[in-house]
Amino acid sequence: MELIVTQEKLTRALSAVSRVASTKTQLPILSNILLRTDGNRLLVAATNLEIAITEYIGAKIIKPGAITIPARLMSEFISSLPKEAVELKVINDNLHIKSGTYKSIINGFIADDFPELPTINESSSIQYSIKIEDFKQAVSQTVITASNDSTRPVLTGVYWHSYQGYLYLASTDGYRLSERRLVETKSEVSAIIPTQTLQEVLRNITEDSEEIDILFDETQVRFRINETEIISRLIDGNFPDYRQLVPASSDTTVILNKSDFVRITKIAGLFARESGGSITLTADQSKKSLSIHSIASQFGENTSEADADVSNDGQITLNSRYLSESLSVIDSEKIKFSFSGKIAPCIIKSTKEDANYYHIIMPLKS
Repeated sequence: MELIVTQEKLTRALSAVSRVASTKTQLPILSNILLRTDGNRLLVAATNLEIAITEYIGAKIIKPGAITIPARLMSEFISSLPKEAVELKVINDNLHIKSGTYKSIINGFIADDFPELPTINESSSIQYSIKIEDFKQAVSQTVITASNDSTRPVLTGVYWHSYQGYLYLASTDGYRLSERRLVETKSEVSAIIPTQTLQEVLRNITEDSEEIDILFDETQVRFRINETEIISRLIDGNFPDYRQLVPASSDTTVILNKSDFVRITKIAGLFARESGGSITLTADQSKKSLSIHSIASQFGENTSEADADVSNDGQITLNSRYLSESLSVIDSEKIKFSFSGKIAPCIIKSTKEDANYYHIIMPLKS
């Protein structure tokens, strides 16, 4: 193999794929990156057998071929080079790299030992093209409520599914739940995508990205952003029927400015660190206010208050971090906060009529 490529293109491709190359593996080849010519392009790829990332970059191909190279060393070395042309040449399973006055030889491994990259049959798959901004927002709004508990794998991903003519994303860790309506669909979809995969996709979105193409088959999902492809296994299992957990109505509804809600929650959280983040919210209809009280036994206590439209008096105790995270992903000037007593789940959403997202938090025992 022999070729010439620009340092900028190669650095970007190596950075995109190298994160999934695993150093903690019994298969040393998985800590490598695959370099392989494809026509007048260079394929750069890595996999950990759960996720595979490939990126094609334009190159001047002098001699076709392939090799695998240690991911971390290759990525850090190329990114340290000046922004000039980089010459890559394989001699006896070693990669010779030359750029200006810089020369290096990296010991490689034959490409035949590298795992076969997964593929998806486009003709038999369900496909969506989604605007980048919509995708970024929907994923950001739902990954935060996914579980980290590996003993319940189905909760460690985001559930993409069709329901009543729309594609929805949902996730829960048992303490909170979020759902986002994304696009209309005529297809039947039911797939749990690992949060790690979705976070990797977010990292690979560039400023020039406008749309993301998503393909589902029975066991895999593929994301394509410009020249980058990410293929991941889906999580096997059935996601819980979460809609039965959504309260049909609430005794108390509070509407207030998001900025005020964020501020009083943040301040209350400062005093709640010792008590596991426990904060008590009180809605007062006569005072038209929502107050948050928190206690730090060593340092003192705090009560913060904000003006609000309140339908009925009520009180509930929540985890301050959960509440802060829910508010951070809702794109709205005003927030609708609803709950029923101290033990029923509360709902947080935008006041917009076409609100396509809601967030549910289970209360703490006060």
